[in-house]
Amino acid sequence: MNALVEVKRLSDPSWNRRITNYVINRQNKDGGYTFCQGAESNGQDTYYGLTILSLLNANFPNIEKTVKFINDIRLGNIYSIYYVSKASLLLGKSIDAKLKKHALSTFNTQAYFGSTEFFAEVSSEFTTTFMALELADLLKIKVNKKEVAEWLLHFKNNDGGFGTQGQSNINSTYYATASMSLLNESLRDLRETLMFVRACEKPYGGFTVIPMSIEPYMEHTYYGVMTLDLLGEKSQYPTQTIDWILKCQNKNGGFARSDLGISTFEDTYYAITILQKLTPSKDLKL
Repeated sequence: MNALVEVKRLSDPSWNRRITNYVINRQNKDGGYTFCQGAESNGQDTYYGLTILSLLNANFPNIEKTVKFINDIRLGNIYSIYYVSKASLLLGKSIDAKLKKHALSTFNTQAYFGSTEFFAEVSSEFTTTFMALELADLLKIKVNKKEVAEWLLHFKNNDGGFGTQGQSNINSTYYATASMSLLNESLRDLRETLMFVRACEKPYGGFTVIPMSIEPYMEHTYYGVMTLDLLGEKSQYPTQTIDWILKCQNKNGGFARSDLGISTFEDTYYAITILQKLTPSKDLKL
């Protein structure tokens, strides 16, 4: 599809409304959100739902109920603390003392700094490190930045990418690079990392998890575009990637992981963020 046609499509207000309605129609009576209609609300989808609406400059419906839902979420691990903290800020609430207490208690275990253990559904072994560092920054919690940076660099491989057991992938490369940025470490020396990310970028659009793969997916494309952005670089194939992203949009307005999947809030967030990065602000009216 012609690039000018794509830009015109992205600037259409009705396109914006389709995505907004996709999110709003998945808000439950308790004020929380779920990407799957009929399922229970959860913290992760509520955070992504609010973030999507914020990116689209849309109002939050039933905001008082959403605040109550967020306040009632049981805080147990880094994920719940992260999503509740981020959602609270989006709702215009300060992070309260209870949330800070839970965060400090979690950080004191040192379980999320210098650990490569992660659940199967989590994107990378460095996801919790990134979350912990971002929370530490938000909550003004002191972290031994030098120690964490040295630990992360231990997983930088010969191809420039990051990953455990000498196996690089775009997910881990993004989270390691983003964590280094939060640690205020200079990224100018990551030339080999840039080469790895470029090797994952495809001329037909999108990014793959490793250079030898041929099938791009939404999360890998997000990680690729965002890592380039952190390194001060741009996509070499923005038009092709925009075209691929739009093929992943379903009739309900949401975006899927690929052109054959179901819509999720996470993939919709990734898609909108990528489009905002790749399209000039004067042309993209999200």
